[in-house]
Amino acid sequence: MSNFDLIVTGATIATASDTFQADIGIRDGRIAALGSDLGKAARVIDATGLLALPGGIDAHCHIEQESSTKLMTADDFYSGSVSAAHGGTTTIIPFAAQHKGQSLREVVRIAHERAGPKSVIDYAFHLIISDPSPQVMGQELPALIKDGYCSFKVYMTYELLKIDDRQMLDVLSLAREHGAMTMVHAENNDVINWISERLLSQGHVAPKFHAVSHNAIAESEASRRAIDLARLVDAPLLIVHVSTPEATAAIRDARNKGLRIYGETCPQYLFLTKEDLDREGMEGAKFCCSPPPRDKAAQEAIWLGLKNGSFEVFSSDHAPYRFDDSGKLNAGPNPSFKKIANGVPGLEIRLPLLYSEGVRTGRLTLNEFVALTSTNAAKLYGLHPRKGTIAIGSDADLVLFDPEWKRRITTDMLHDNVDYTPYEGRECTGWPRMVLSRGRVVIEEGELQVERGSGAFLEREPSPPADTTASADTPLDPAANFGANIL
Repeated sequence: MSNFDLIVTGATIATASDTFQADIGIRDGRIAALGSDLGKAARVIDATGLLALPGGIDAHCHIEQESSTKLMTADDFYSGSVSAAHGGTTTIIPFAAQHKGQSLREVVRIAHERAGPKSVIDYAFHLIISDPSPQVMGQELPALIKDGYCSFKVYMTYELLKIDDRQMLDVLSLAREHGAMTMVHAENNDVINWISERLLSQGHVAPKFHAVSHNAIAESEASRRAIDLARLVDAPLLIVHVSTPEATAAIRDARNKGLRIYGETCPQYLFLTKEDLDREGMEGAKFCCSPPPRDKAAQEAIWLGLKNGSFEVFSSDHAPYRFDDSGKLNAGPNPSFKKIANGVPGLEIRLPLLYSEGVRTGRLTLNEFVALTSTNAAKLYGLHPRKGTIAIGSDADLVLFDPEWKRRITTDMLHDNVDYTPYEGRECTGWPRMVLSRGRVVIEEGELQVERGSGAFLEREPSPPADTTASADTPLDPAANFGANIL
């Protein structure tokens, strides 16, 4: 009789803290043993020469999500999850997005109906809150946090999604009370609109003006304001898709003050620049995302932020829109920069890009790479130690990664439902050879091995409610009048 369902031998195991040699024994979908001479198994995989990494966790991706303008992403939960798996990601956390007037309960129901029958890997959901009504804030959101939907995103820009500062304070204080994490898209909406109106009035409509309108100050101001709002109520906050040195510095300064402020960045801010938007015709539309790519100096600041702890998470912000009238060019063949569908794809190439240009160049250690692509997201979003590490008792989510495999990125090699990649022609060294999810071989020899709908929804536990700490500037005790000296 076999001791294990599967044994992986010969690999070099890397976690966020350690690198070591051991065999991995898997039983009933979990890691049951780490060691040598583990005995028999129904199948033994020889991974000599490969790295065994925790399955990637992409904690920011838009899959089968309708935008505020009613435009559906190109990837549904089947194509999106298949693409993720081919790139070494075994857990995705996309969004259940609320639009004005919608019930959060209805939003969650729709998300489950879309994901359950299709996803081939495990998944959870962040909520997007665009309408924090009394019903949402008083009943739905506290109940959903208790049910494990313990992270949500708010916007400071986009007319149909943004909330104001008072509403942000309501969301942040509720998150603090119930042990949830708030994510924020931090850009100043008025700054963007003020610049955009002037550009359009002068006939500046090309894709490159998208980067001009989303000035770096719009991001840095909003990031500092979001940090101060979180500071006021002593709530944790994660600023997503950071692109500028100034916003990075604001996060680092907040953390140096002991605040629970976290940062995330994405491939587009390491590998693309604003010059990519200035291509012939409408080609620049392929690179339009918000915030936009910046310049080489900003790229170096983002690399430094990955190294010095300003960023805990490296996500794709996969926003897949095809380069046709179903996506990028939905408003016509030559839309102004304000009408181009916003976002770039990147789900499948997140790990290979960061490994190739981060670990192999010496910018990052292998353990830092694991932390940024898997472990930190698991910890921040209530999935650790089930996900994000290689340890006895953890889910057997493994990437058997070939550190010497050289590949050139092309649209044809990828498995998403997008008809282009902004990283076309870029060479990478390091790519997954085999991917396991809960002990199931999902990808082998470049082929999908599991059925659609075989992924599992991940229930999460909210964090214990925070106690008031010295980092809060205003007492939160009602008996102290919330800091107001009125009695």
